[in-house]
Amino acid sequence: MRKIALVICEGETEVCYLNLLNKWYKSPIKIVSHIEGTKITPSLVENRIKELKISSRDKVYTFLMYDMDVEVVNEKLLKCKAEMLLSNPCFEIWLLLHIKDQKTAIKTDALIKELKKIAPVWKNYNKSAFTDTQQSFLKDNTDVAVIRAKGLCEFQNPSTGIYKLIEMLKK
Repeated sequence: MRKIALVICEGETEVCYLNLLNKWYKSPIKIVSHIEGTKITPSLVENRIKELKISSRDKVYTFLMYDMDVEVVNEKLLKCKAEMLLSNPCFEIWLLLHIKDQKTAIKTDALIKELKKIAPVWKNYNKSAFTDTQQSFLKDNTDVAVIRAKGLCEFQNPSTGIYKLIEMLKK
């Protein structure tokens, strides 16, 4: 049986991170990503699953990896049948949790400023590209980020569900 994680996401930063996960976890699970931005719908999710050309022996896990800082998109996401890997306010909360336990609400701009200020490795952070040093930092601190993310209330600001994919890949 082939296991496939279909991750439909918002943008290139998420795909860049998913590529890292593919590299780090020599899992029997194949990660397939699609950037769909704001046009996400239940039928689009179904079409992406059909495109995988799965057999009856294959198992597909469908995930949506999106930022929650766009209200219109949130409503669309909740109509889709998939595991939610939503980050509130944005993907960078996942990166920040590798450094510190963020418990108070934070806006996207402030979060990115905090990320760049708090650790030298993130000083020159550029969306959709991770330096080798940043990749190593993420890999070395993933376990603590998972613990911190699990301690937050799902969908609240701050929160992220990205840890769910990490846990699945580790099993």
